[in-house]
Amino acid sequence: MSQVEVDGNGPTGEASFSAAARAAVEALLAPVDADLARRYPGDSGTRQPVHTVYVPADAFAADTVRAWGRQALEAFDAHAGTPAELARALGVADDALLADVHARVRAKLEREPIEDLRIDFEDGYGPRPDAEEDAAAVRAAELVAAAVADGSAPPYIGIRIKCMEAPVRARGIRTLELFLATLLANGGLPEGLVLTLPKVTYAEQVTALVRLLEDFERRAGLPAGRIGFEIQIETTQAILGPDGRATVARMIEAAEGRATGLHYGTFDYSASCGVSAAYQSMDHPVADHAKAVMQVAAAGTGVRLSDGSTNVVPTGSTEQVHAAWKLHHDLVRRSLARAYYQGWDMHPAHLPTRYVAVYSFYREGLEAAAARLAAYVTKAGGDVMDEPATARALSGYVLRGLDCGAVDPAEVTALTGLDRGQLDALAGR
Repeated sequence: MSQVEVDGNGPTGEASFSAAARAAVEALLAPVDADLARRYPGDSGTRQPVHTVYVPADAFAADTVRAWGRQALEAFDAHAGTPAELARALGVADDALLADVHARVRAKLEREPIEDLRIDFEDGYGPRPDAEEDAAAVRAAELVAAAVADGSAPPYIGIRIKCMEAPVRARGIRTLELFLATLLANGGLPEGLVLTLPKVTYAEQVTALVRLLEDFERRAGLPAGRIGFEIQIETTQAILGPDGRATVARMIEAAEGRATGLHYGTFDYSASCGVSAAYQSMDHPVADHAKAVMQVAAAGTGVRLSDGSTNVVPTGSTEQVHAAWKLHHDLVRRSLARAYYQGWDMHPAHLPTRYVAVYSFYREGLEAAAARLAAYVTKAGGDVMDEPATARALSGYVLRGLDCGAVDPAEVTALTGLDRGQLDALAGR
């Protein structure tokens, strides 16, 4: 058998790649490398809230977070005061895991009932006289600034403005301007500031918001790109354009790095597809199609996903509350299994089942995920041969559980042998 001579750079002789060919490949792919880095930077590594709570601007008050927590606890204690009663409500096993979840959820409702709060100037607020909405925008910003200053604000907070369509565009821009300017005048923009742009139909509407934010940052002396925003996907045009092309990816591109999330709008989107009111739900086939398109478009971009909400409110008799809780719990679990780690909550009594579903999801899979991570890191083998991509997913799963309080740092380290920094590194953060 003939042998190939090898120098320090590889094979030598005629049967090899020339330096010129290698250089040509580098030149050819340099723009591709840059484009990949720009378009697909990966996850930011920051905490993603498990939900967004929507409160109409006229209903938002200094004690909104505390009031929601209090009402959520009252509902939890009245209708699921024990793990056994919670198990009956949800149709799940009354076991040690549920008892642990029950205690953790109650503590969460006392400590941090809302992770992300959106003050709504759109559908939840409706059309108002300009002077009234002007005053509400200033008042909302002042209340947010005060909450940030005294430590009572949730980790993420912001507003949903009216959309960029002609009839309400000027009003939405004015509200945004007043809100941001008032925040600046009252201590600056909070770290967890979130803006939401609803009812997007064309990528140019996203570009329009980008241009406004660029102008605001420049005039206010803020760093370029300081203000990001979520895009609500609640129109059919956001999924499929008039030319037959998928459009949500174009909206992410139009945001020029400012898009932080894609939020599915259950009821607007379902209605735009002609789904009758009785069947508008997060698990309808039109919802699954839209969310699958969103998921592929956002993959690798660092833009996060949020599912929508249920409009079935857990109020009334215990039987009615339990039925609404089971529906909500099962929908949240379904979303989690489909890698939608965030959703909307519309009522204080939705908070108990939001956290029960989330905490159960992370706690019941913790030991298996930890064992696979430990085996991967130590190259010890095991029942499953995991690839680096799966190790990233496993560490991401554990980190999400840590961020929301479902699992504790000490138990994760005990199970995996890894600390937070090592988990972040495995997750590619």
